[in-house]
Amino acid sequence: MKKTFSIATLALALASSAFAADLPSYKAPPPPLLPPPPLWTGFYAGLNAGYAFGTSNQVNTGAFPAQDTLAALTAPLSPILVSNFRFGTTALANSGVANVNQNGFIGGGQVGYNYQWGQSIVVGLEADIQGAGIRGRGGYVGAGADALNFANVITVSRVAVGSGQIDAGIDWMGTVRGRLGWLFTPTLMVFGTGGLAYGGVNANATHSAAANANLAFLGIPLLGFGAPVVPGSGRYSDTRVGWTAGGGFEWMMAQNWSVKAEALYYDLGSATFASSPVIYMSPISIPLIGLGGPLAMNVPTTRVKYDGVIARVGVNYHFNWGAPPIVAKY
Repeated sequence: MKKTFSIATLALALASSAFAADLPSYKAPPPPLLPPPPLWTGFYAGLNAGYAFGTSNQVNTGAFPAQDTLAALTAPLSPILVSNFRFGTTALANSGVANVNQNGFIGGGQVGYNYQWGQSIVVGLEADIQGAGIRGRGGYVGAGADALNFANVITVSRVAVGSGQIDAGIDWMGTVRGRLGWLFTPTLMVFGTGGLAYGGVNANATHSAAANANLAFLGIPLLGFGAPVVPGSGRYSDTRVGWTAGGGFEWMMAQNWSVKAEALYYDLGSATFASSPVIYMSPISIPLIGLGGPLAMNVPTTRVKYDGVIARVGVNYHFNWGAPPIVAKY
């Protein structure tokens, strides 16, 4: 009986082993994939080049009438005159608005640092410096006229016509900006940027005019003469500080190398400078003036705005000195 039980137990064990061998094998699930290492964290440096387009192109010039001898001499006669000379009429000839388009090439280099936060956000700081050939030139014209009328018998009229030439531009420019980017893909970033802008600006102005006077009796012209004019000029040069903002995209095209395209609005503020006087001289001898003495003197003052948009491309080399080490796990 015991022998029979042992044989049955052995047969059952062999059958169980055969059945277990036919069951499918079970494997543990693979470990989760590690996220890709951050590509953007670290220091970088590169070059850029582009073109700047000025946005505030209207340059205003206004002239202060420092002297108007004819108006001053005839002012006591005003109660008996139908009309008199108006003080500062010739200053209108040296006032006007010039259209100065400040455009040109700009190019230089940049350095910066990025920190990739998670898989989608990149924050950073960038500083750049560029040489610039941003230049603009424009002119204005102005005119002024008035007349002295004594009882509609004697009339002396005067007319002044002037013009000016304005040159303005930026010789170099730099920025220090924060950047905030979002990764469309691990290698393609869209970013916004803004911060400090500074640059070396310049401007030149020249002003000239022509003037004449005509004497009439009972409306009949009797005499006319022109007044020689000494032109005026002015120059401005300074380093100005302002702000900038813009955006663009950057593509990590290869290991350690990226290319970018961006547009920045910059505003370096306005500059106002005065020119030497424009002097209208007397061609004839006038009491208290004498031959060749000044009849009128105007001091032009010009205001220039330095702002615009830069469109540029650049290339960066990423050193990854500030990137965390990548540790492989097996």
